[in-house]
Amino acid sequence: MSQTATSAAAAELMELELRYGAHNYHPLPVVLAKGEGIYLWDVDGKRYMDFLSAYSAVNQGHCHPHIVGALVEQAKTLTLTSRAFHNDALGPYERFATEFFGYDKLLPMNTGVEGGETAVKLARRWGYRKKGIPNNQARVIFAEGNFWGRTLAAISSSTDPSSHDQFGPFMPNFDVVPYDNLEALEHALQDPNVCAFMVEPIQGEAGVVVPTEGYLAKAYALCKQYNVLFVADEVQTGIARTGKLICCEHENVRPDILILGKALSGGVMPVSAVLADDEVMMCIGPGEHGSTFGGNPLACKVAQAALEVVRDENLAERAEELGEVFRSAVGELVDKHELAAKVRGRGLLNAVVINDTATSPTAWEICLKLAELGLLAKPTHGNIIRFAPPLIISEEELLEGVAKIDKALTMQAKENGLL
Repeated sequence: MSQTATSAAAAELMELELRYGAHNYHPLPVVLAKGEGIYLWDVDGKRYMDFLSAYSAVNQGHCHPHIVGALVEQAKTLTLTSRAFHNDALGPYERFATEFFGYDKLLPMNTGVEGGETAVKLARRWGYRKKGIPNNQARVIFAEGNFWGRTLAAISSSTDPSSHDQFGPFMPNFDVVPYDNLEALEHALQDPNVCAFMVEPIQGEAGVVVPTEGYLAKAYALCKQYNVLFVADEVQTGIARTGKLICCEHENVRPDILILGKALSGGVMPVSAVLADDEVMMCIGPGEHGSTFGGNPLACKVAQAALEVVRDENLAERAEELGEVFRSAVGELVDKHELAAKVRGRGLLNAVVINDTATSPTAWEICLKLAELGLLAKPTHGNIIRFAPPLIISEEELLEGVAKIDKALTMQAKENGLL
């Protein structure tokens, strides 16, 4: 099995995490200390191309000067007031973001999973107040393979044993249907107590699973037919990652509730948001939902700056164009290498499926090879490697990354006697 070189300093830092931290992650043996643009440096000064982007939180690149500038300037003035008072950053940010995405209202939170929880609460309240669902009977439909966090509500909808085993009991009235299956969805929607269908336009953690063309539009139409809210979890796919501002735009779908996070701050701090029109958002009143840090002045300034970068640097258009380049180039690698089964994705959210059998290497081992070559990526679901570089990457840099993928596959194939 391949190993990355580890200095004494790096080993000591990893040992500190192992000794004093919870063992709830299994990171690659790389200790990072600096980031700029598409690059990261470890504690020994080795430079890596970042092809994970903190799970798409760093779409604008590491330490983007416009975003960091907004952070520093606001941090010197006012960081937190809580929502017990007004502040001079929240209203301007809410106006900017609602106009940017085309909704009446924004509810600010901190993390993506908080956005998901907020969306579920909004949908349930709408179901009782607008649809007339009997109290405590509202149901929410999710898709198999979903991932929106690890809170108790989120794992209550999960079909991944590592997320839910021995963490029950779970949230009631959550129903799960197969992803990309309209017949199953329509059957579930026929329950009059269903208030929402919450779905990822592309399932990221499941391995960048792209549904059949037309699935989202038809699912949205079914929701309208049965008077159910269409809730889009765009925490990972939103903010230009897939070649549109939000992924649902590929099928001209405007979600009833839109959940955003990750790149909403460009990776500078936790910021999330739920957007909806008044009919939905105004179902919640004072004291019925909130967060101490939600809508804090620092987050508001950072989020607006992050969206300005997306707009001013045409990141959606870049992701669309460079995604085509990536899939074309990696498609040639799939034809060349026995280890690579397929490439799939949209924009700059892509994955390579590895032929992972008893006689071939795992995706983890290939990622170790990539790290040796100066490219960082991480497996998901065992045999799938997700590739999602910052959207500011140049075509030349992108193809340099593809060359590293090519070399890593060749190295691993030789090591396993396949060449």
